[in-house]
Amino acid sequence: MTILLIWVIAFVLIAYFANKRWDNGVSQGLDKMLPGVLKTHGENRYLWVIALAVLGATTLIRPVDILLVVILLAIIGLIIAKLANWASNKVTH
Repeated sequence: MTILLIWVIAFVLIAYFANKRWDNGVSQGLDKMLPGVLKTHGENRYLWVIALAVLGATTLIRPVDILLVVILLAIIGLIIAKLANWASNKVTH
């Protein structure tokens, strides 16, 4: 129960500060990091604020789980890239 309470407090604080600073830097920071299809251009404010708050609170509470998910996604992405490269070479020859 304590972990849930800490997570909720972290979520509320991160969401509040991200929403408060959306126009002054959060939106521009996201636009610099995201590919063109996902750029916010100042829109979808509440969706991005909630997503950032969930990721931030979860990272604060369970950083090892987040690290393992990132490592797993990186490995899956590498395998997909290698398979796509291999399939591309098979098609052109």
